[in-house]
Amino acid sequence: MKEGMEAWQSWIGTIAAQGKLISTKPVVWEGTLVRHKTMEAKPAILDGLMVTGYLLCEVASDQEVQEWSKSCPILHSPDGFTEIREIAPFEL
Repeated sequence: MKEGMEAWQSWIGTIAAQGKLISTKPVVWEGTLVRHKTMEAKPAILDGLMVTGYLLCEVASDQEVQEWSKSCPILHSPDGFTEIREIAPFEL
C-alpha cells in the first residue's frame, strides 16, 4: 500500500506542480443509495464499477487531461479505470 500511495502522490504532484490541481480526495466505500421510493445504506455500484476518489483540475484542453489519465496509477490494477468529465455550468 505504501508503494501505491507513493505512486499516487508522485502522479498528483506532477499535476499540482503545473498549477492545474484544484482538489483531490478519496471517497469512502460506504454510502447511501437514494432512489425514488427507497433509501439503502450501501454504495451505488453500476456494472461492477465504483468511484473511489476524484481529481478536480483546470486544463487547457481535453487532450491534456487525457494524457494525464494514461499515466494514472489506478491503471496498474487490472480492473482500474479513469473517467474524464467536464464540470457543467449551472446558473439560475
